[in-house]
Amino acid sequence: MKKAFLCSLILAFAALPIFAAPVSTIENGIDVWWTPGDGSTFINFANRPIPKGFFCPRSEAFTGKIILRGSPLATGRPGELGLADTIVQRLDNATFGPNGVAVTRIQLRALQLESIAPFKTSCGDFNIKVVTRGEQPITKMRIIRETETGGRYVAPVRVNFKLTFVPADGISAKRLEIVRDFQLLPATNATWNAVSYKRASARTASVMVDTDGDRVPDTSLPKSVGNFLVGMSQERVRDLVDRSNRQAKTATTGDLEHTGTTTNTTTTTTTTTETRTCGTQTLNYEGYGDYECFSGSGNPSCHPETEGSSHCPQSCEPCVAVDTHTVPDP
Repeated sequence: MKKAFLCSLILAFAALPIFAAPVSTIENGIDVWWTPGDGSTFINFANRPIPKGFFCPRSEAFTGKIILRGSPLATGRPGELGLADTIVQRLDNATFGPNGVAVTRIQLRALQLESIAPFKTSCGDFNIKVVTRGEQPITKMRIIRETETGGRYVAPVRVNFKLTFVPADGISAKRLEIVRDFQLLPATNATWNAVSYKRASARTASVMVDTDGDRVPDTSLPKSVGNFLVGMSQERVRDLVDRSNRQAKTATTGDLEHTGTTTNTTTTTTTTTETRTCGTQTLNYEGYGDYECFSGSGNPSCHPETEGSSHCPQSCEPCVAVDTHTVPDP
């Protein structure tokens, strides 16, 4: 019998190593958000009631609030945007002037919310879905640089949307919709920070997203390059950079593992896998642009209540990519 030793060399390294660097131009891209159902996002019908008889002849007018939460957007590659339910696109590159201010146009590209519980009426219970309606207005964002790598921004967002009421018992009924529009005033704590990459990122990459709420991805949006991360504190950016550096260091040292086996013949097999580690999930990695959305991932972008609506979503941060290569070698 011939004894052979199987050596398994496992290397893990950051697919897109990052570092903090001064920013002179913010590149266009998307900002991704998710909305917890904690009561901070709602539609208030006090000034524009749901009319009497809307649900059936005996239903009364409704002047209260409906609390909403996010419903994850469908994407071409499932899970690519995590739990994200809201996307705002920055349409232009924005270069900082001598006063430290840059300006770009913004547009809401996707919104998908739902009621946290069935809405009760004398005509039965209804689940409520909120999605964008048609072409969305374009407004302007002012980005203020307060440090070399971050600052704050001012971004009023105009939204055209529709509410669809779906019977909770599943019995088909006449389609019930309300069409509305409102303006979200600038968030009171809108901050940003930036990272840069030590090698080329997937700048030309895009994501297919459902923008009309039918669960079918229909619009290709450009992914961001990372030099404008909404809701990110300097401390969180440092955490991302440190994690990237630790992964890069692991790549140079590796982890050598020996396993003794007894065989008549010696064979060599090689397998290579690419994974993306994101929180507790491990998914196939296809370039920068995957996001993880979880409570505490960043400051919520809380817009003051205006025109009967409030939206207070959490920012989704990009996942740190990890390529893992396993190469058994006799």
